[in-house]
Amino acid sequence: MKLVKTAILAALVGTSTGAYAQEEVNLRLAHWLPPTHPVQEIAMTDWIQSITEASEGRIGITIFPSSQLGAPADHYDMTRDGIADIGYVNPGYNAGRFPIYGLAEIPFHVSDSKRGAVALHEWYDPIAETEMSEVYFCLINPHDPGTIHSKTEVKVPEDIRGKNIRPAHATMAKFVARLGGTSIQVSAPEAREAIARGTADAMTFPWNSIYIFGIDSETKYHLDMPFYISSQMLLFNKSVYEGLSEENRQVIDDHCTPEWSGRFSEGWADNEASGRDKMIADDSHTLYEPTAEEIQLWRDAAAPLLDDWRAEVTAVGGNPDELYEGYREALTRHDALYE
Repeated sequence: MKLVKTAILAALVGTSTGAYAQEEVNLRLAHWLPPTHPVQEIAMTDWIQSITEASEGRIGITIFPSSQLGAPADHYDMTRDGIADIGYVNPGYNAGRFPIYGLAEIPFHVSDSKRGAVALHEWYDPIAETEMSEVYFCLINPHDPGTIHSKTEVKVPEDIRGKNIRPAHATMAKFVARLGGTSIQVSAPEAREAIARGTADAMTFPWNSIYIFGIDSETKYHLDMPFYISSQMLLFNKSVYEGLSEENRQVIDDHCTPEWSGRFSEGWADNEASGRDKMIADDSHTLYEPTAEEIQLWRDAAAPLLDDWRAEVTAVGGNPDELYEGYREALTRHDALYE
């Protein structure tokens, strides 16, 4: 559903003057992060301002943060159904629903979220037309590579056994299960409570979000290794997008590009990276840098996830070899492939 106000900017005068109408729209953007999060304060603010300027004020966007319109895992359906006009969606909160995009969740592939955002957009854009055909795909927004933050030290995969872990997404939940841990499935805004209450012993999270969500007082041990990404999206309700005037739709198209995915991801990436520097400077936190041999243990432990992904994609009629080759090619081309 959209709010539309039509203003008549010119009236008919005699027989030589035409009638022109400009469409003004106000769109609702829903997300589940706090309003002080850099995704809203930096990325969304920049994106919305650019849209407002490019549309000469015709397109307004109102943000509804902190799950005001629905739970984090519901944001895809909220966008599809028109509860939100634009939704900030984590596909990984919907286990098994978007098997192809699940490739982006497998550790040890994306080394840089800024360049990786551009690569992911280029790779997934044509795929979204089938895997997410109910909505209009706009942007991809991965966070800076995250890692494991815990109450007690985690150095190697065996250290996960017997622990309760809050995973970032469905793929990380599978990884935890393979290592003998138990997944505590909660969204990012709920992660602090899970740790503070002792429901979870550790979590996968980007660096500065530990501070943003107030988890720094609960997790004092950190695996100092770029590990995985959680890759969010901006999606439009399809009927809202298709119902825009041609001029307004062009403005949106111009802000739903690989370049904008990169620009949208810059501020958050830098903000997350700063969290690691804070922890290094804080004696109450311990960062453990794994050896080359230990990193290989993590890589070997994660390798079966790719086999699982191949099977899931094959089950829905996809070609995993072709999709994986395209994914790696895009990451390599943008210097974002984890080596």
